[in-house]
Amino acid sequence: EVRDSFLAFLRQAKADGKTVAAYGAAAKGNTFLNYAGVGPDDIVCAFDANPHKQGRFLPGSHAPIYGPDKVAEVKPDYVLILPWNLKDEIMGQLAYVRDWGGRFVIASPVTKVLD
Repeated sequence: EVRDSFLAFLRQAKADGKTVAAYGAAAKGNTFLNYAGVGPDDIVCAFDANPHKQGRFLPGSHAPIYGPDKVAEVKPDYVLILPWNLKDEIMGQLAYVRDWGGRFVIASPVTKVLD
């Protein structure tokens, strides 16, 4: 159910011409993306604060990983928060995403666009 609701979200975002970027290049989020079969056509990029991950690609999906400073440059319509247990902290740090109408999404326990 988690995978199916997430894939339905991605299909709808793509049909609406929206971009989805991920925040957090940690193992649990990347494992989920690989389980869901997500590729670079689904997630335009990922952002992570760890400089050792920046300039690399997410394993499997091959989405490029940038530092958080690139969020405002990319201006995704949706920021998928992969470490969903840290969603409140990340949404606070990236509150400016709302300035261009961007929204936050979590995929667990069910895919949800956050207000």
